[in-house]
Amino acid sequence: MKTPVRIAVTGAAGQISYALLFRLIAGDLLGPDQPVILHLLETPEARAALDGVAMELDDCAAPLLHDYVLTDSATTAFDAVDLAFLVGARPRIAGMERKDLLEINADIFRTQGRALNERAKRNARILIVGNPANTNALIAWSNAPELGADNFSAMTRLDHNRAVTLLAHRCESPVSAVKGVIVWGNHSNTQFPDLHHASVDGIPALERVGWDWYEQQFIQTVQVRGTAVLQVRGKSSAASAAHAALGHMRDWVLGTPADDWVSMALPGDGSYDVEPGLVFSYPVVVRDGQRHIVRDLSINRFCAERMKQTEAELAAERAVVQHLLGRRTP
Repeated sequence: MKTPVRIAVTGAAGQISYALLFRLIAGDLLGPDQPVILHLLETPEARAALDGVAMELDDCAAPLLHDYVLTDSATTAFDAVDLAFLVGARPRIAGMERKDLLEINADIFRTQGRALNERAKRNARILIVGNPANTNALIAWSNAPELGADNFSAMTRLDHNRAVTLLAHRCESPVSAVKGVIVWGNHSNTQFPDLHHASVDGIPALERVGWDWYEQQFIQTVQVRGTAVLQVRGKSSAASAAHAALGHMRDWVLGTPADDWVSMALPGDGSYDVEPGLVFSYPVVVRDGQRHIVRDLSINRFCAERMKQTEAELAAERAVVQHLLGRRTP
């Protein structure tokens, strides 16, 4: 048997985690022969619900589930973990402003960043899912000075998936025919879903769909899809978010497809004139376990203006949480 991989999941009794955990023990992340040990973190108030989740994990009799740890301590949850899904955060509810969500959740990620710094493996891959994901990732990273930028990422894969599906539906093609979609910037309604480098069945996407549909319908539909789901469902996206988190981490661990890239938010290095240090979504490929921002894509004025809008929002969010950033202050 392979050595088990230790995977931390925060907010482990919540909806997204509930959709994620049973796929982890089924091998959907690391394959059918890789055992896992789950480190499941919840608040003290949710421990009873977490115990119920653990009962269901037991009842699966999953051969890949080597063991699990149930805890309300971040230091225990992150002890020697290889992978971490930071899902736990107060969810957005109808009528809640993004700034409200930021202020409520920011301190959680400072605490978790410090615990990761103390306990996680030095090569751990840490994916922030809880919103506002980009700035929560910035907070966690800045409070983990012994971990590097390569350890942290925020999830824009759900936005990427939404964009791919919307384009595929418009072209009446399978999603597998879509390549080269990019989501730039923040996981918010300022994000910029970009089709300038995308193709469908090898044909440039903008030739297939036309400029008017792209500018007037596609961009906004992707930007506000989370709100649309919330309005219809009464709750934030859960199963689709779990699916996106799993896909993001799988590509980060195992590598991206040879003929495509994915959208990942990560601490930037100044690429595409984005301020270094902001956790910004870029087109990314992963080769031999290493992430690489796709370089030298042409950026026209239309794209540059929208990229600057989402960059400005991230800078404003950083200003709100400046007092929570650690000694590494991008």
